[in-house]
Formats: sequence, C-alpha cells, structure tokens
Amino acid sequence: MSSIHPSSIVSAKAELGTNVAVGPFCVVEDDVVIGDDCVIESHAAVLGGTRMGKNNRIAAGTIIGGAPQDRKYAGEPTFLEIGDDNVIREYVTLHRATGEGNSTTIGNRNYLMAFVHVGHNCALMDDITIANNVGCSGHVTIENNVTVGGMTGLHQWVRVGRAAMVGGMSRIVRDVPPFMVVEGSDQRVVDINAVGLRRMGVTQEGRLALHKAAKLLFKSSLNLTNAIEIVQREVKITPEVEELVAFLERLFHGKMGRGDQR
Repeated sequence: MSSIHPSSIVSAKAELGTNVAVGPFCVVEDDVVIGDDCVIESHAAVLGGTRMGKNNRIAAGTIIGGAPQDRKYAGEPTFLEIGDDNVIREYVTLHRATGEGNSTTIGNRNYLMAFVHVGHNCALMDDITIANNVGCSGHVTIENNVTVGGMTGLHQWVRVGRAAMVGGMSRIVRDVPPFMVVEGSDQRVVDINAVGLRRMGVTQEGRLALHKAAKLLFKSSLNLTNAIEIVQREVKITPEVEELVAFLERLFHGKMGRGDQR
C-alpha cells in the first residue's frame, strides 16, 4: 500500500508502486509511473511523462518532469526517465526532452543537491554527485562517477567524462576529459582525479600512466593531434589511458570542443 497525504493531488491515471509515500501538498499528474519504495516530500510536483524507478527520494519543492525550456518545443509527448536509488534534494528541476518520443534520463544512485537544474535531453548516468546550484543546459551528458562542484554552469551539448571532477563555480563550455580534475572559468585541467581513481580501484601504475598522459595532453605546448600520437607511443596504454585518448579523439568530429555536437 502507498501512503498519500490528504492534501496532495494524485491522478487516478498515475501508476504508483508499493510502499510509495507522498507527502503534503504534492501534485502527481497523469501519465506518471513511480516505482516501489519512493518518497515524495512536501510541495513536490511530478508531472506527466515522468517514469521513475525504485527507492528514489524526492525532497521538498522539486519539480520533476516539467516541460523543456526550449523554443523548439511544440507540446509533443516526451519523457523523463529516472532509475533507482537516487536522492534529489530541495527545489531541483528536471525537465523532459524536446522531440517526440525523446527522453531526458537520470540513471541510478545519483545525488543531486538543492537547486540543481537538469535541462531537456540531458543524460546523467550512474553514481554522480552534483552540488548545489549547478545548471545543466540541454543535451548535456554526464558519465559515471562524476562529481560537479557547486554553482557550476554546463553549456549545451557538453559531455563530462567518467570519474572526472569539476571544481565549484566553473564555466564548462567544452567536453571534460575522463579521470581529470577541471576547474575555473578557463576550464583548465589541474591533474588526474587521484582520489576518485583510488576509490575505483585503479592501481598506482594505472594512475601514473594517466598522470603522464595528462601532462602531455593538457600541460604541454603540443597540439592535440601530436600529443595523442606521443601518448600512444610513449605512455603505457592502460584501459584508462585508452579511454581518455578515445574520448579526446571524439572532439575531432564535433564542434567547439564538444564531441556530441555535430
């Protein structure tokens, strides 16, 4: 059985799993699916087109599944898909996609702190931490195990690579390479994300190879093509170095340092 506070409005056309708790003054619209063991705290709105998995906690004042903030959007049916075990804190806004049948997606075990905004057609993968007041423009992709510091803005079509760490108050207008710490308005690469890599079980040898690759790719005066060639020739090609190089090679097919923007 689910628990719904009498002051809340829950559509008869919404599908609620078992043991769902809906707090006071909430709205759950038509065409919403909420999985088992989810908690919707007070004054939250879960709007049409939202699909939510199990064991998610939605804090007070959040707006889940709002229409995209996109001039191209013409009312076509679109979706927001959320996985399992996510924590979505106060006043977060997660918007549906633009383009009929498309989805904005949030994966599993993510922690989104207060006032985070995730725009239309974004894709957040798993085990991501996003601190307060971060704004993700449309079509942003954030890969697994990323941490984004507070008050950071991410330009549309940006991709943040796996296990990267973005410092607070950064301005992200280009893709963020995996396994790196990036910060500032100039989006400079500081070094490898050593703490995150250790937690992931990357060996000292693997971390050293990434560190050597980072020095060539981001700290030298070499252009990217030459730097990649030298990395491939002189640095031990661990799985992480291979992933880093492949990520950077995508940039040659994109625009303005954003590999997904074609």
